[in-house]
Amino acid sequence: MTVSKLESRFLIYLRSEHIPAPVAEYRFVAEMVGTGRGLRQRLTAQGLKDWRYDFAWPEHLIAVEIEGGTWSGGRHNRGGGYAGDCEKYNRAVGLGWQVYRLTADHLRGGNAHLDWLLALLRVAVKEEK
Repeated sequence: MTVSKLESRFLIYLRSEHIPAPVAEYRFVAEMVGTGRGLRQRLTAQGLKDWRYDFAWPEHLIAVEIEGGTWSGGRHNRGGGYAGDCEKYNRAVGLGWQVYRLTADHLRGGNAHLDWLLALLRVAVKEEK
């Protein structure tokens, strides 16, 4: 797995705040329908795709997507890419996930921009213990 600079910055930030490491590239729908032989057919039959989250805490149904290229016309803010992301996020919410989208501005803007996410993750981790 290749980690972008923004994703690396996010992971360093989590470590500095003592937040348990997330699962990277988590295949949330594949895990739901069962990985292995016949996965594509099961996904197609349910109108789903093999979507992945950049980072996830599956036990809490919390995911983080790092949205790169927001100021440079990247995939996430052009027609097809944006529409695909909307489908993925809407399906995820329908399955009970909380999906948080972070941009470079969030990750470069200092820790205050992520305090809300840290608070959420701390509550989830505390409830786990």
